[in-house]
Amino acid sequence: MPDKLLLIVLDGVPYANWRRLFGNLEGWVEAGEAQVWRMRSVLPSTSASCYASIHTGLTPQVHRIWDNADIRRLEFPDIFSEATKAGLKTGAVTHSYWSEFFNRAPFDVVRDIEYDEPGGPITHGRFHTMKGYGHDNQMTPADYDLFGTLTRLCEVKGIDYGILHTCTLDSMGHRFYHDCEAMDHACFAMDATLAPFIDRWRRGGYEVIVTADHGQDGRGHHGGTGEAQRDFALYYFGSAEGPAPDVLLDQLQLAPTVLARLGVPQPETMKGESFLF
Repeated sequence: MPDKLLLIVLDGVPYANWRRLFGNLEGWVEAGEAQVWRMRSVLPSTSASCYASIHTGLTPQVHRIWDNADIRRLEFPDIFSEATKAGLKTGAVTHSYWSEFFNRAPFDVVRDIEYDEPGGPITHGRFHTMKGYGHDNQMTPADYDLFGTLTRLCEVKGIDYGILHTCTLDSMGHRFYHDCEAMDHACFAMDATLAPFIDRWRRGGYEVIVTADHGQDGRGHHGGTGEAQRDFALYYFGSAEGPAPDVLLDQLQLAPTVLARLGVPQPETMKGESFLF
């Protein structure tokens, strides 16, 4: 019986702040109920480039998403397309870029803000745009609401695979930088908000991966090659075994791993190998 899995992507959190500030996640690791590794993003370590790589298992040099300005429907197999093809229900509670990459583009806010399409590839989509985003105005929805929306897709729509993506910490990091009191509290609040939902999802039969798309350096930047810009933590809640804790994971392994846990064949375009077994 294939597992059900949720992928939670907290945008733009560097590895050090995961391990230092997410006390609930680290508590589950300490208790032996979760595993954690360091993962390194593709280059450029730019948000949209990473989103496309997370789901296709391809580098930006192949899928050709170079930055956040060039958003279009991708032509490669991805987690949504392969899961739907295998008869599974998928769900997304994410930034609208994910809808454009993996369902249709351009994004029409009335047509695409919420949809339920049995043929997929995204069976149940709930999206936000962050229109008007800037340094002084984050335009991010409440993470509590996003977690609640994903939970509703699990419990009412019965999704087998779901992804949630939130830009709160990335946006705050760009504004305040990560080594400050404001970010200490923001990471603490995210951890506290997320924890009861992880417990509920696990009780509902889901494996859960919590991770980021990229890191952020001391000046609130990412896109380049520095470890702070590229590296982040990946927490896994589930029954599978993984590599030794000190193994550095490659972001291109994430899509094959998700498909393997769902019991879905890996397409030939994905060259990475699952890190769970």
